[in-house]
Amino acid sequence: MIKRAEFHKTEKVVKTKWIAISLILALSFLVTPAISAQDTENSEEDENNLFRIEEITVSANKINENIVDVPQSITVVSEDVIEEKGIKNIPELIKEIPNTFYSPNHGNAMNFRGLNTSVFTSMNPVVIYVDGVPYGHAWGFDASLVNVKGVEVLRGPQGTLYGKDAIGGVINVISKDPADELEGKVGAEYGSFNTIRGFFNVSTPISENKLYFGINGQHVQEDGWIKNENPDLDENANRSKDTNLSSYLFYKGSDKFSARLNLSNTITKLYWEDGYALPGGSSLDDFKREDAEEVNYDVETSDEFNIAAQSLHLSYNLGEMTFTSTTTHRFLKNEGRWDADFGNNSLYTDLYQMLESETDTWTQELRISSNNSKGFRWVAGFYLDVEKHDQGPYGFQFPYFDPSTDVFLGNYEQDAYSKTDSITNAMFGQVITPLSEDWELTLGTRVQTIVKEIDLDFYFRQVGTVGSPTFEFETRKLWTAVLPKAALSYAISDGVKAYASYSAGYMPGGFNYFASSGTEDDIVFEPQRSTNYEIGFKGSIERLNFSASVFHMDIIDIHVYRVEGGGQLYLAANADKAYSTGAEFEFTYFATDALEVSASLGIINAKYDSYDAGEANYDGEPIHHTPSRTGKFGIGYNDPNGFYVRGDVRHVGETYYFNGTNQTFDKADPYSVLDMKAGYRNSSLDVYLYGKNVTDTEYINGLRAGSVAVATFGDPAAFGAGASYKF
Repeated sequence: MIKRAEFHKTEKVVKTKWIAISLILALSFLVTPAISAQDTENSEEDENNLFRIEEITVSANKINENIVDVPQSITVVSEDVIEEKGIKNIPELIKEIPNTFYSPNHGNAMNFRGLNTSVFTSMNPVVIYVDGVPYGHAWGFDASLVNVKGVEVLRGPQGTLYGKDAIGGVINVISKDPADELEGKVGAEYGSFNTIRGFFNVSTPISENKLYFGINGQHVQEDGWIKNENPDLDENANRSKDTNLSSYLFYKGSDKFSARLNLSNTITKLYWEDGYALPGGSSLDDFKREDAEEVNYDVETSDEFNIAAQSLHLSYNLGEMTFTSTTTHRFLKNEGRWDADFGNNSLYTDLYQMLESETDTWTQELRISSNNSKGFRWVAGFYLDVEKHDQGPYGFQFPYFDPSTDVFLGNYEQDAYSKTDSITNAMFGQVITPLSEDWELTLGTRVQTIVKEIDLDFYFRQVGTVGSPTFEFETRKLWTAVLPKAALSYAISDGVKAYASYSAGYMPGGFNYFASSGTEDDIVFEPQRSTNYEIGFKGSIERLNFSASVFHMDIIDIHVYRVEGGGQLYLAANADKAYSTGAEFEFTYFATDALEVSASLGIINAKYDSYDAGEANYDGEPIHHTPSRTGKFGIGYNDPNGFYVRGDVRHVGETYYFNGTNQTFDKADPYSVLDMKAGYRNSSLDVYLYGKNVTDTEYINGLRAGSVAVATFGDPAAFGAGASYKF
């Protein structure tokens, strides 16, 4: 049931919200008579002409196949769905996927089937690939969707074909192919909280049938819904700006050879948090969204990310097989500074927390694969990944009192500087072979080595002074892994298949970048591994696309952290064992040629079997950030005359968050959110109204608890209008 939260306090906001809802509903009523007429017309037509859903082709196995033939859970979000639902970025896309959860708390952290973002390495369990460039880091985990043909979300471990960090899955963003003539799109939106979005996409041939050029961009900015009462700082506390620019050159030398060069740059600046702070020791129940709407802090708080990425994709068709080379480079610069106490305590005046880092990554993949989409098919290749990560300053400032006399000694800081280098080598291969007319077997494996070394200096010193490190640490680690995969599929009927699969998941180990003391055993954490079993079926029957699966995952050496010293010290660690068991279901039904109904459901039970955190034991506790269920239900109608309307309800079940200060797992209540969109479009023009969280549901989506506790909230109700033009 959708919970209706308290309305905004001012009459102006109330009127604006209900005017927007009324306009969207009015457009719904305008097209309702057409639905009824269209239903009658289509029912007569269906008696003579059987409706068939267009076949969906995916590249999950790095070869093009019908989605029904791929023995794993895959969600495909097409360009039409992205436009119709108004999906603008990866966090919004994640909400479409069952048993997947996104939290904006301290980076773009996510959870998939009970797998969380890796502590200290900040790698997400699901890796984004945009034109072959991997985006896995929680800082800067996003991509523009302006120029996409579609997005494939591969659920379950993808390490066999996609590499070291894909323990949970892969989001494969596929750009559009170049056009044979000039074409493009330009659009703009304006909405609540002074949200402004502009975007464009242009593609044109430079040399006929040989060389093509494309460029696209997007800029989004908003004032946010939180006000800072401090007169010395901008009152728009959680404002944000995001600019993305991408371009490509595509060369088609012949029917056999092609090359594509992609360049992109993203600059994002986020201020404050989408929430507020309470003293350390507070529980989740102490937080209310209305208390977050007005805050008071005295140090400008922001995160800025600058990402530059390039990729070169070469493909040569040898007849029965294709050779592919993908070279990528990605540079991520992060500068973060936060108010030290997330408030205006005079003891913390001008004190702050800080994180600055630069990550430079090169990858090279050489791959050869068969050109078959049916029958016996295979892929094999080599992968190299070289990364340099420089971090520092990384730490926080605080007023320091003598522990024995309680005399104020001045403002001090704990600060860490580190350099981490890593090299990954891997060889991989996979074969798919028919065993009979109905049975098909998939076997694959990846063998990889990862070498990481760190040089770390930790400082404890008075603010504004220099000195020698109080702790130094240097080490080198080598990890090896074999990641097998096996799947068996059976054709139940034409267009419907069942499958069973086994796969190994892997997330590399790493180092505590904020180590102030300890031995190698205290500072190094081991790779996280999982063993995954899945049974499912999927297919298309006339007007219905569907998939269903059940899974079980055994996880060992889970990346976690311990909080000691009253929330002042964070230590990297591994929890011994955990498990995750659940089920997922998705369908899309075209009731008529114009009316579509879609739904998804994920349910899960994920708990720690063995988790000794030193000062506490968490055996049997739920894995944090894992909603007990996630669901989506949507109805969309596209009238032949151009009017359209849709509504989507998203539900998230109870979710637990780890409170490090209290050594507890705090439970957040379930919630449901309704989004709506309505408008008119033809072959060139699209004009629309939209509403996000139109019932103004209040919900928490993150908690970070140490010396202070910070909770984040989902956005309040927001409404807007937009238009785009294709040429």
